[in-house]
Amino acid sequence: MSLSELTRNAFQSGITARKWIGLCKLFISKNLTHSGAHSVETDISNSVLVLFRDYPGDPALQAYLKQAIEDGVLSLPTFLTTFLAAAQSPDLRHTATLDMLCRVVLDHHYASGMPAIGSLVSYGEPTSRLLNTIQNAMALLRTAYTLPESHLHQLTASAAELLILLLSCVTDVSQISTAQAMMHFVDTNALLQIPRLTAGARHVLESFAFSLSLLLDDAKVAREAQMMHTLQLAFGKGETILGSSSETDIVTCTLLLNHLIFNRASEFGSGDGPHAVAMLVALLRWSSWAPATFYSQIIISAMTCLAQSVGPAGPTRASSIWKAFTIGRLPHLLAMFQKSAQSEGIAEADWHTALQFSLPAILHRTDLLERIDSVGQTRSSDAASEKSVMPHSFASEFLYQMLHVGLVEQAVAATINPNLPNDFHPRVASEAQEALLDLPGYFEAKLSPDASPEDIEVLLYRAWRDPCCHAAFAEVVVKRFTSSTKNVDTENLSLVCKMLCKHEMALDMLSLHAKITDLVAHALAFVEDYDCETVGDPQTAVTHVGDVVLFVEATIARFNLATHAFRVGDRQLSAEFLRTAGLGHRQDAFKDEDLSAINSWTKALFDPGSEGIEDTILRATHPKVLLRIAPALFSHAINQCVEQKMDKEVLTNGISYFLGPLLNWTLAGVIKFLLSEIQRRGYKAPVHLEVLKTLLTSPSCPPAVVSLSAPSTLRTFPDPIPQYSQRGLGTFDPKPIRQAARQALGLPAEDSQTALTMGSSNTHWHDQARQLIKNALGAARSGRAVALDTDRCLLLCPPTQFLTTLFYELCLAATMEMEAPRRIATFVLTTPRPPRSPPLLPIFLHLVLPSLVASADGLTASEQTLRVEFLVLVISSALTAAVHLEWAMLTTCGEERYVLGQSVTSMARRLAGDLKRRGHGPTASMILQRLTAMQPFVANFPTFAAEV
Repeated sequence: MSLSELTRNAFQSGITARKWIGLCKLFISKNLTHSGAHSVETDISNSVLVLFRDYPGDPALQAYLKQAIEDGVLSLPTFLTTFLAAAQSPDLRHTATLDMLCRVVLDHHYASGMPAIGSLVSYGEPTSRLLNTIQNAMALLRTAYTLPESHLHQLTASAAELLILLLSCVTDVSQISTAQAMMHFVDTNALLQIPRLTAGARHVLESFAFSLSLLLDDAKVAREAQMMHTLQLAFGKGETILGSSSETDIVTCTLLLNHLIFNRASEFGSGDGPHAVAMLVALLRWSSWAPATFYSQIIISAMTCLAQSVGPAGPTRASSIWKAFTIGRLPHLLAMFQKSAQSEGIAEADWHTALQFSLPAILHRTDLLERIDSVGQTRSSDAASEKSVMPHSFASEFLYQMLHVGLVEQAVAATINPNLPNDFHPRVASEAQEALLDLPGYFEAKLSPDASPEDIEVLLYRAWRDPCCHAAFAEVVVKRFTSSTKNVDTENLSLVCKMLCKHEMALDMLSLHAKITDLVAHALAFVEDYDCETVGDPQTAVTHVGDVVLFVEATIARFNLATHAFRVGDRQLSAEFLRTAGLGHRQDAFKDEDLSAINSWTKALFDPGSEGIEDTILRATHPKVLLRIAPALFSHAINQCVEQKMDKEVLTNGISYFLGPLLNWTLAGVIKFLLSEIQRRGYKAPVHLEVLKTLLTSPSCPPAVVSLSAPSTLRTFPDPIPQYSQRGLGTFDPKPIRQAARQALGLPAEDSQTALTMGSSNTHWHDQARQLIKNALGAARSGRAVALDTDRCLLLCPPTQFLTTLFYELCLAATMEMEAPRRIATFVLTTPRPPRSPPLLPIFLHLVLPSLVASADGLTASEQTLRVEFLVLVISSALTAAVHLEWAMLTTCGEERYVLGQSVTSMARRLAGDLKRRGHGPTASMILQRLTAMQPFVANFPTFAAEV
């Protein structure tokens, strides 16, 4: 049990606030004696705040918080920060709830008789942390003016009063960065635009804005001087303009790490070890960091991503994946990197020493560690066997893994944590030791064909919670997968595929450590080569093949691998047959082989005199043929039923075969056909509708099939159904179909408050891409981990439109500060794209940049100078990063290929020629002049020297 569960149970049981706090104290004394005070206070605060989502404005929950603060178990500053952070969630945007929470803070502050510093804000609170709290308070006030007014709850007055008190704690803004000052200045001005803002709040905000403006006026001169200094460096040695130019570059590192997670199943993702390491080597060369700095930046950035992913109510799925990556995968990547990075002229022993030198400081980042350790893993179905196991400290677990993979020596680990052998024992490894097995041998034994589904589920749950064993798990699964496909061992392969299909955590563990596209390729080769005629029991064999097909379909959809090229050695395989299943159902479109199969299967399934599915028909039909013809079988049978040439009972009996394990793996294409036909007929298709409902609501329909079909199902049957569609449906109720789809996608049960709407017709896809870019810039400005899912942006708009939007926002942001926009641009342009995806660097240099240069000619002199400055930074940085990536691919992976679409040298040559041809324009001339004056840049790209 956790504090969150204790609080929920107490509240739902009607236990008073005084008795609840007594239970909390007892729980803390028994279970959380080793946790820090701040961590425990945060747990208590969040355990109550999360309940307001389901019980908005409940006075009993307010009484819980008051009792906790009065009893001293929860300090007012801790509650204030957790409340303001939680208030950013849409789930808490309820007038009564937010006003109640504000009043808890304000009432206890006034009752204390203390000034705001000491009551609301701890003594010695760093200015940067205080300003983050103020930023959240400003967001709360903005939210207050968007919510409905209430006579009982004066939220706007309470939020304004709270903000005024917090602003009174700001005594000196001179120490904050210019970027922070600009961000707070923009937020303050946004609030001052609200017409109904109270006079008191307006006065205090105007004073705060004036203080910030003084700081920004001073910084403006400094920033312009810094720009000139940067350009002077470019004319001289110019190192800083080419690379990271910073010893603390959280922007680039978190973008790279997020890319490894977003694309973990494909090339250049976490599971693709050699290519992931090549990206790390390219980053090292581009940044020119010393080894100790490099390690510090990568590990601290991973910890930042993990800490940021922990939700107010505890671990999220994202935080679980980040923990699995940071502890389970990152040390292995760093070990591989350490061997590859020797080509930088630094011996492996020196890299080893640098890591051990930097690790103590990394593992004493209490600001991150407290956040990571603030909430333990929640209990699940295995709770009974977990009673005595408390969550481990992240630092101990990470240090153990670094020791285990050989990155840290025992003596060094002992200096960082002398009690490590007592603090942490990886659970699965301990169980393997007790069984006298190593980890791979333990997983081999536990994942035997004789293991029950329940035993496998328990094993996977325990393994998921122990990232130190994930690499061994992945090793065993990959080995079994590849050997089973090679030896045509359908039973073992079926077992692995069912496990990966049924349990997301198993596929997540695997995707972080193995290249999923390789496994899909082996599975496709297995299906392609499967010989139905040589098996002993075709019924069982076809069922096993179906498990493999379902794995391939589900994995391609989940990781968006449809455009990837699958290879086993020199052999190229295609998954096109899965995509096209269900698109063609007219019998005249099939070849003779398929027509023969259709006739045989129609007789076996829908003939009243049939004795069922004989072994001979299974031996004669290849699985790919069966996938192709299944929609046609349904089409023919339904048409016969509509024309009253077939009894409905015969149709139902035939369909029942498809709900058994022998044929249910073919249903994704069948459901695709049914949805298409229902829409084509304007919903006037009663038999199609009933068949669709039978399939989707049947417990025998594979969950993978329902999940694959769910998005199309919800688009076909939106809630509410349009009136013209409702007329076609007649008395048919689509709600069970929608509910099955929602459940498959993990959406809440359908009701009036959670109905899935199709969105406004005025919503533009490219606006969503613009918002993703703005989110990345906002995160960079606030010092948080930065993520930008480029693949998603390119799904929302074409490459040229995306790059144009990106550079519009980046140029706008660069007027305040250029480093973060430059780093984001470099990441987007030089991160390798998936196969068959447009390469962005050549598109930018040859299609988008000319328009940016031309538009800059019409700017004022000062604006033009800024635009030139930024474009020079981006061009030099991106081309330099690209050439380092090409080099890293060659030295690390032994691959001489152009992963960015074209040779970097040829791109640079064409760019130099383009700039010279446009040299009559002032902007092109200035860009070319400054690039040719940068000696390190010209050393990498001599073609620019020739253009002088």
